[in-house]
Amino acid sequence: QVQLVESGGGLVQAGGSLRLSCAASGRSFNRYVMGWFRQAPGKEREFVAAVRWSLGITDYTDSVKGRFTISRDNAKNTVYLQMNSLKPEDTAVYYCAAAQAPLGFPRVASQYELWGQGTQVTVSS
Repeated sequence: QVQLVESGGGLVQAGGSLRLSCAASGRSFNRYVMGWFRQAPGKEREFVAAVRWSLGITDYTDSVKGRFTISRDNAKNTVYLQMNSLKPEDTAVYYCAAAQAPLGFPRVASQYELWGQGTQVTVSS
């Protein structure tokens, strides 16, 4: 069974840090782009960051550059999102996703074919 399982969410004060994990299983993801999206109440799901599994190259939305770092561990088949200097506006449900994308980095949710169940991140002011 192919699945993505997120963990690591929680409640943190502004300025704090969290690390999200996405455990991928059921197939090889070597040809995939792995992305993190987030969705706040009443808002659309938005792109946060992505990593091309085979090469480790990354892409970030402007609002998280310099604060968030996406990475992957081949041995553990896991993708991480290290989030530092968190702000209240980072509060959302965070989703891990996978897309078969030969070139570039997809940033639209509909381009991703596999999704995790999401994990809540709440940043208090």
